[in-house]
Amino acid sequence: MKRTSLAAFIILASAHAVSAEVAAPANATAAPFRVSKSVELLTGDTWRDRGKLYRLYGVQSCLRGTIALDANGKKLDCGNASLAHLAALFSTAAVTCQPIALALDKATFVVCGAKLDGNTIDVGTALIAAGYAFAATDQKGNAVSANYLVAELNAKMKADGLWAMKFSHPIELLLRRAGERKQ
Repeated sequence: MKRTSLAAFIILASAHAVSAEVAAPANATAAPFRVSKSVELLTGDTWRDRGKLYRLYGVQSCLRGTIALDANGKKLDCGNASLAHLAALFSTAAVTCQPIALALDKATFVVCGAKLDGNTIDVGTALIAAGYAFAATDQKGNAVSANYLVAELNAKMKADGLWAMKFSHPIELLLRRAGERKQ
């Protein structure tokens, strides 16, 4: 769990660091690529493919090792629920990603589209709208993507996915941890 928590903190810290660079990514010539079916999923927003680390830009999955409680009080690992939904999307759709920036931990931030039934959907929006991921924020708690924030608020209002359960929001946990480290 420490590894995941550290990675999640790096995601939060690095989101702000790259938000100004999105218009001019570190490698402006990086071509879109197809995600292989043999990816190693690390979290609901991060994976390793062909030896490289990738992270969905603007997306924060639930933290692995944190608990969500359903209406009957049944516990489930919130992070594993996020990961399962990313796995389902990757296994059922052709996913193509565009690198946009490098994170401080050398992961490549990407935006991805999934081709389903002839339509291409944004992977981040799909995960967030289903209620199994959240809009990432910068260090001040401001959403990195307004579109993702709208998708999150809609999922919350409809009680979709994890929003039908009780859980600790990952952004709140990450911001709290960041504040504790500053003290």
